[in-house]
Amino acid sequence: MLLLLGIIQLFGILRALGARVEVDWDVGYLNISRDGYSTWQAVGVNGRQPIAPVYVDEGDTLLLNVHNSLDKPVSLHSHGLFQRNATYYDGVGMVTECGIPPSESFTYVIDTGGQTGTFWIHGHYGSEVANGLRAPFIIREKAPAVQYDEDVLITLEDWLQMPYDSMGAEEEQLRFDHLFPNYPTVLINGIDGNRSQPIHFRPGKRYRLRVVSMSASYWFKFRLPGHKLEIVESDGIAIEPLAVDGLDMCPGQRYSVLVTAHDTDAFNFRFNVTFYAEYVPKLADFNPRHYEIPLVYRQGAPTRRYSIVGDDKLVWQDEFAMVPRNRQPLLEPVDRRITVSKQEHTPYDGFGLPTYSLGDYAYTHPMVPSLITALTTGDWANNSLAYGPQTNTHVVEYMEVVELMLVNPSGKDHSIHMHGYVFQVVELGPMGNASATQ
Repeated sequence: MLLLLGIIQLFGILRALGARVEVDWDVGYLNISRDGYSTWQAVGVNGRQPIAPVYVDEGDTLLLNVHNSLDKPVSLHSHGLFQRNATYYDGVGMVTECGIPPSESFTYVIDTGGQTGTFWIHGHYGSEVANGLRAPFIIREKAPAVQYDEDVLITLEDWLQMPYDSMGAEEEQLRFDHLFPNYPTVLINGIDGNRSQPIHFRPGKRYRLRVVSMSASYWFKFRLPGHKLEIVESDGIAIEPLAVDGLDMCPGQRYSVLVTAHDTDAFNFRFNVTFYAEYVPKLADFNPRHYEIPLVYRQGAPTRRYSIVGDDKLVWQDEFAMVPRNRQPLLEPVDRRITVSKQEHTPYDGFGLPTYSLGDYAYTHPMVPSLITALTTGDWANNSLAYGPQTNTHVVEYMEVVELMLVNPSGKDHSIHMHGYVFQVVELGPMGNASATQ
């Protein structure tokens, strides 16, 4: 009897610890036309695009076995994962690792560490993410805080007309003082937006839509006219339900929204995706660009149309209105304050646009990954100059509470993502002629 109880307890412990889920990725080139307009050498996995989503359950550990069949290094970042005690698996080329050399293999061990929600995995060495190395990563809750009947994944991507690496060679063609023929197109669930497959609803059912912006540089607006959205997750953080008309998403953002289907299948509907960027000149039918995709209740039913409503008449998500379910109190007292200003630099990039930095210098990779420097230079690791002035490094102490003020003087929105952390936004607004966020 005691032996049986011990076995049962051990089984319970192992179950609580979660499973080890192995996924094999062979990263290589493939010539493909994903948008139906242009064919070029993109980056795929196991000879295919789009790359299949990765699903694990709460408490699981992902073993991502990666073989590099490219002719340059590759690294993979699990976007939104904390990587506690495993920074070396964060996947940032020349920051946390050197990158996987061509023809070599490496296994990323991703401990989900109690996190759940909607994430994505993408290349983080050079321009691999813009060339297609990106896939959704979903960590399913064992006991969801909200109830729904079906889980639906919706991915949004910007897709270039040529490999990002070749943009510089086309600089004269791409400069914005000429007609710009190479605006990206939109992929919705891996397919050109104009040919995207419909989403199917059944009357009275409740759906969790996981909307993932796997964009390299463009923004998306997402709406379901005739339906109300309730945000229940933002970037892997469960929040109290927040009713909105639509989502305005920057690159890398993820939301889960609950949608209750109508009680009848008398009509079909359409969901709307708008694709835009403030830093790119507006051009009719290119920036912004609008897509309508079928939302089907019943095959053959008429489609209910809605009049166009201006964005200023709609309710979009407001970060300050979001309340995390864990009700985390304000982090205080503040141990260190850092102010970082977005700076503009020349030379220009391949688009004829300036490059930017969060500091005095345009970022350039160090010769040695920053994590290796931190682990091997003794007391010098506490000196920011050890990492190279071109990295704009700030050194902080373990468990310090840091107040970071970000100043954006450009007048154009710019998204910020911090690896390994979520942060509390405590203040947002104009600061003289600039916009500041703390």
